[in-house]
Amino acid sequence: MSPTPKPVLLIGGGMITKVQVLPSLYQLQRLGRIGDIIITARRKSTLTPLINDSFLRSAFPGQSFIAQPGPDADDSAQPDLYKKLLNDLPPQSIVYIAIPDQNHYEVLRETLERGHHVVCVKPLVLSHEHALEVQRLAYEKGLFVGVEYHKRYDDRNWIARRKYRAGQLGEFKLGQACLHEKWWYRDSNFMNWCTTDQTDFFVYIGCHYVDLVAFVTGLKPVAVSVHGIEDRFPNGNIGYLYTDARVIWENGAVLNVQNGIAYPNQAVAGNDQGMKLYTKDEATGIGGFIQHVDNYRGVAYCAIEAGDDPGDTAHHLVNPDYFQMIERPEGPGLRPVGYGYRAIEQLVDTATRVASVADLAARQDLLLEIDAAGWHATPANSFYNELVVEAGRLSILNGGRRVDITYGEKPGVAFA
Repeated sequence: MSPTPKPVLLIGGGMITKVQVLPSLYQLQRLGRIGDIIITARRKSTLTPLINDSFLRSAFPGQSFIAQPGPDADDSAQPDLYKKLLNDLPPQSIVYIAIPDQNHYEVLRETLERGHHVVCVKPLVLSHEHALEVQRLAYEKGLFVGVEYHKRYDDRNWIARRKYRAGQLGEFKLGQACLHEKWWYRDSNFMNWCTTDQTDFFVYIGCHYVDLVAFVTGLKPVAVSVHGIEDRFPNGNIGYLYTDARVIWENGAVLNVQNGIAYPNQAVAGNDQGMKLYTKDEATGIGGFIQHVDNYRGVAYCAIEAGDDPGDTAHHLVNPDYFQMIERPEGPGLRPVGYGYRAIEQLVDTATRVASVADLAARQDLLLEIDAAGWHATPANSFYNELVVEAGRLSILNGGRRVDITYGEKPGVAFA
């Protein structure tokens, strides 16, 4: 008899839950690879749009999630409800954390202490010390923690990694990357949590490209400086809505990363993003480069009229690679495709694989194998990301001063 599929508790009901996480989990549930889906948020009103979403209902007919707070609850905040739900889960269930950056650590600790596996949106936490604590606790209990850096699951980045590590592209020397979200993000819930005292857009999305360069090249970042430009959200809160980061790598290479809510609503792509890395082969003296134009992938449509979502334009560029919902020939509804789905699929499958091992020592051995393989970002094999995040916050709050990263027995960050 096959084991009962693990339930998934999804903590957070915001935008990423709607557009990527919940459709992916519904597909895994449809395939019989996970059991019940429970979604919790601080307030019932956060979950109401998900419950009433007609597109999700038509894409996944007959499927639903368990909402907590439930339909009979009032709309008062219940910040500790997730703890009760963690207690109620069967041992070694899977918890998906999709909440603002600054809340990850507390929820991660609560989850691991109760003996559940974790998939967490990036960045994992905001300090290396917290990442070490998560790593230690997860290993002691034999629990998988995977960070959903979904760009790792884009085929073009696996191609670049193979070619780079085979020596076909030379050594990384100088690079540029950007990821600017659309202007309407200023009107979203970002205005309530992406404030100067909490986080910034280098931390929130620039971390994608730092992780990606490390994933492709195997190099570690050794210094960070981040300049932030303050701007006002519609509710009056102040955020670093434009950031410019300079990341220096262990071989002396430099990556410039620009991020923010800067891409106009009237522009035709969903965002502005891409990366170009210049390289040199020292043996021959010949240069090369890696270029990924991520907001234009050769697909464009001009509809009769613009759609209903914020920032929709009649003429628009389409990214067929990240996350799309397409027809399924085996039955009614739609199915998700793209590296956004593959990231969640593979991380959840890995958590399920670890959970299937009863013996603690055997689970710990499996976790070490996963860490060493390096395909999935884990606290043990991608801790440089938390060092960069910590250094970046220290820099941006101090006028863009350079912050150095040290490794060895006691990794840390300090002003240069």
